Amino acid sequence: MTEEEFLKSYDITKFEQPSVTVDIAAFGVWGEEGETYRRDEKKSISLLLIKRGNYPFKDRWALPGGFLHDRESVEECAFREIKEETGVLPRSLMPIGTFSEENRDPRGWIISNAFVSVISEEGVKAFCGDKESDAKWFKCDLKEIDNKFILELESDTEKLSAILERTKIQFGRSEFKIVESKDLAFDHAQIIATAFCILKHVAQDFDVLFDFLPEKFTLTGLQKVQETILGVPLLPANFRRKVEKYVQETDEYTSGAGHRPAKLFTKRK
Repeated sequence: MTEEEFLKSYDITKFEQPSVTVDIAAFGVWGEEGETYRRDEKKSISLLLIKRGNYPFKDRWALPGGFLHDRESVEECAFREIKEETGVLPRSLMPIGTFSEENRDPRGWIISNAFVSVISEEGVKAFCGDKESDAKWFKCDLKEIDNKFILELESDTEKLSAILERTKIQFGRSEFKIVESKDLAFDHAQIIATAFCILKHVAQDFDVLFDFLPEKFTLTGLQKVQETILGVPLLPANFRRKVEKYVQETDEYTSGAGHRPAKLFTKRK
């Protein structure tokens, strides 16, 4: 039998096939350009969520995402879903894992491929897509208290929370299980906690940060992204000394009223 004959007679339906989805944890860091950047300001990172308009978990908050279309890669699906549901189009998406635990979705056997991204506020405004009833940015924090992890999400009108336990650390990454999650849909508290921890880990690597940023950026903008994600202030002189081998100057400057033009940089090739 030839391979062509084998494939022609092969019956793929002999094996059970799960549905495949994507979920995107898109974090926002504000004030890179066009706003006064005070060294003593309280820095926070935000997360983009949508309020579900349909069952299951109707009216609960969830990560943007959805089902794979025919002949679509998971990355293509992730870019399509976040654009359709929120109007936001990230520069890049980083895979953070596959979530496939039994009963993670009450509709059936559904596997999710999760992604994380960092998005600048410049020119971005979340809006309601065709399939969902709302989209909103929430300030995001994950605290460890008495061996439990408390996920807190707060918008201008709502506060959400979840409690998780860390089950193990493997390959330098934390894995979680949900103890309580009344505000968030599906296993999204678990995905958010995983994404948040991974983002804090990779934010120390400039090569990874550059993939999230525009092609041209200011050093102040780059510094704010890194220290906001890490949650610690960075001395400008030390930061610039560390980053100088990774960047190169351009002949361009920022423009706009109300602030002094700043030199733009690119990733060194």
